[in-house]
Amino acid sequence: MATVRGDRILKRRLGSLIKGSLEAKATRWGLQDCGPVNWRQTVERAEKREFVTELNEVFKASGSVVVAHYAGVTVAQMNDFRSKMRAAGGTVKVAKNRLAKIALQGTESEGMSNLFKGQTLIAFSEDPVTAPKVVMDFAKTNDKIVVLGGAMGATTLSADAVKSLATLPSLDELRGKLLGLLNAPATRVATVVAAPASQLARVFAAYAKKDEEAA
Repeated sequence: MATVRGDRILKRRLGSLIKGSLEAKATRWGLQDCGPVNWRQTVERAEKREFVTELNEVFKASGSVVVAHYAGVTVAQMNDFRSKMRAAGGTVKVAKNRLAKIALQGTESEGMSNLFKGQTLIAFSEDPVTAPKVVMDFAKTNDKIVVLGGAMGATTLSADAVKSLATLPSLDELRGKLLGLLNAPATRVATVVAAPASQLARVFAAYAKKDEEAA
């Protein structure tokens, strides 16, 4: 009998906490005067609008966005993934497909909307290389992360394109290499200059594109 009474008390407390959280959001959005029947639905709609607005800004401002499936990834693994991405300067968010497609409307990245099917997440970063690099590194040890593609500005990326982008040096790495080059002997400078033009072109093109978009 004591156990049943304890369960009822716990449920009441949980219900109060949930209601308190929703009431706080309603106050923030100015929805205190909504009728009792539609109040919860109104709060949910406001939350969705907020999510779409936030995601729309992400799609407009990010240097690159990667879309991937994550079915089967545990909570601990997802937390580890988020932590590694955050440490590198990027962000991971679980995508709500219908809302993500709405958020893409009117952005340069709208061409990747067909990727949002199934259990999807997005990884994004200001540096075009960071998000692809961290995603691909994590996927090497967790086959539940399946890269579908992504976008870099107006350029829609296939899964293979994301993998190729991940092999390029990040902005910080490129800066380090350039500084090293300035302090290197003449023979080493000559070796770098003689590197395949296509390899150098890919690196500089990615950052030139980012600078043009920021201007």
